[in-house]
Formats: sequence, structure tokens, C-alpha cells
Amino acid sequence: MAQKEWIDKDYYGVLGVASSASADEIKKAYRKIARDNHPDAHPGDAVAEEKFKTASEAYSVVGDKDKRAEYDEIKAMAASGVGGFSGFNGFGGGSTGGFSGSEGFDLGDIFGGMFGGGGTGTRTRTPRRTRGADVETEITLDFREATKGVTVPIRLTSPAPCTACHGSGATPGTSTSRCGTCHGEGLVSENRGAFGFSRPCPDCNGTGTRIEDPCTDCGGSGRVTRTRTITVRVPAGVVDGQKVRLAGQGEAGERGRAAGDLFVTVHVRPDDLFARSGDDLKVTVPVSFAELALGDTVTVPTLDSKVRVRVPAGTADGTTLRVRGRGVAKRNGNSGDLLVTVRVSVPKNLDEGAASALRRYAEEEKRSGFDPRANWAGN
Repeated sequence: MAQKEWIDKDYYGVLGVASSASADEIKKAYRKIARDNHPDAHPGDAVAEEKFKTASEAYSVVGDKDKRAEYDEIKAMAASGVGGFSGFNGFGGGSTGGFSGSEGFDLGDIFGGMFGGGGTGTRTRTPRRTRGADVETEITLDFREATKGVTVPIRLTSPAPCTACHGSGATPGTSTSRCGTCHGEGLVSENRGAFGFSRPCPDCNGTGTRIEDPCTDCGGSGRVTRTRTITVRVPAGVVDGQKVRLAGQGEAGERGRAAGDLFVTVHVRPDDLFARSGDDLKVTVPVSFAELALGDTVTVPTLDSKVRVRVPAGTADGTTLRVRGRGVAKRNGNSGDLLVTVRVSVPKNLDEGAASALRRYAEEEKRSGFDPRANWAGN
């Protein structure tokens, strides 16, 4: 969206947050609106769809750190009159210094020095090549799907290229032509005394092209809102809250312009057995006292199969044993480790034979001089 269009937009109000809201507060507010008004949940509800689209537009600006800074600066200048330029389009409808708000000058020329254009010198005149807006959505995966990677289809409702005109905006069989007024640049220049200003060409609306016979399906915009299915490949090892970017899968740009990107936030359900520590996979294995005291080999599950882990004699309860390369796959092709924590499982009921043997062991243990509380709590 062009910066001049931000003047009339209250993106914070759309999301229901204060202009001082944190990034997390803005994201939370957007997600709630998007969830409550998603077209998939309200098919045919034009009001919900409009709220969804408006919230997405607002979040694409104030949810982006750099765009938010520009938006705040422009809004602040608009509120203060920008040093006498309050007559420009969207600045309140007044007229200052001989410029009328109806003339629609490109604020990019006025504010160019603030956003990289420099305060002096010659600006490069370029047509408005506005791409489509970025789109955000969310998916939820099982723990093992996230660690191993998975391909999932998602349904997305957003502006997409018109299938009738293939995004050109012109009726099939006809074509677009270069605008004769701006010669395809999308901008026209106007001199006012010592100042030179560029504004969108009024004959082609800044597109640089003209359509004599607009497509009836899309009204000449080259895009229509529809629901489509997109396949998302989630890489192995994705963590909860991580975003997957699909370039060019966001909203289609008008008249064949580049589409925005699709950002898919991945949520991961906890697993009953495994947990993660970075790229390491953690699992807790129940063992008996005899297996710890005498040593043994236990079978432990992994994401793919099972491995046998040697427990050395005299291993303490709660010890973590490391198995190299059996954790979560990394992007470089290697894998993290499997961290196996052993925990003693105490039997609740013993038959007489087992109880008798355990009593004999306890007596022998005392005779050997073993004291489990030696040097503990002042002993």
C-alpha cells in the first residue's frame, strides 16, 4: 500500500490496540480478529470477510517493525500539519501554501528524504509497482510431524489471480496498452515554483497501463477473492511459533503484479513421550534399582525405531545418558542427540519370595557399611 494511503487509515483502531502497544499485543489482537472472522469459519458472510481483510491489511503494516515506524512517523506529521503541508490529500482537507488537498500529490516525494530518498538531488521516477499484500495463517502439528518434517495442505481465502483473464485485468482476447499520458511510468510530474512533485497518473491510476475492455469477472483489477488449497512443506526440526515463508503465495497484485508472501506460523502439540532441548531429543526411561546397581542394557524408543542403551553399574537415579546422532534432524543433514534420563520405578507390591530376598539384601547392605545418608544433612 502506498504511504500516502496510510494517512486515512487507523490501523491501531482496526486491531483494537493503543498506538503504544507492544509487538506481542498487536499480534495477539490480530490473531483473535483473524480467527473470529476467518472466511472458512463464516462462508458467505461478507461482513466477517471484510473484517478479516481489514485486519490483515492493518497487521501487514503495524505488525512489521520497519513499516510501523514509517506509519507512526507519517501519522504524527499529518497530525501536526507537516510544517505547513496540511493541505495535502488526507491531511484534513484544508489548504496551506497554495496547495489543495484535492490535488493528490505523492507523499513519497514529500517524505522521500525520511525514508531513504535523500533531502536533495533528483528522485528517480518509477511507476507504482505495488505487489500484493502478505498473508498470515496458522497450522498445528503433532510433535513428531514437526521434528521429522511434513507436507500439509491448507485452505486459504484471499485475492488471487483472476482465472478468466489470467491476472491481466483485460477481457480475454484483448490486451492492455501503455498509458499515453505517463508513457508507462505511472507517474506524472508537476512543477510549483521551486518545487517539483510527482503524483499517480490520473488516466491509468498509477499502473502505467490502460485497459480498454476490462474483464467482467474481476472488473479490470486482475484478481478475485477465492478459496484455494496450498501445499506447505514444513521442514524437519521446526519449533513451536516458528514461521514458514512461501514466497509469492500471498495476495495477488493487481493486473499481474507480483503476489505477496504467505507466512505460516507453526504450532506444535506436546508429545506424551518426547521433549526437545534445541536439536536434542529427551526421553525419560523407567528402570529398576537392580538395573542401576548392577548395570544392564535397556531398550529406548527414538523417532524412527528403537535403540539399546547401556546403563553402567552404579548409575544414580536421575542420570542422563547421551546417545549420539539419534535426536532431531538438523538442516545441515546431521542430527542432535538422544538424551535418556533413567528413573527408578519402585514396585508397589512384592510377593513373599521377592520381599524375603529384598530383606536379606538390606541386611547385607548394612553389614557392608553402605549408608545412603552418609554426609547428608550434617550426618
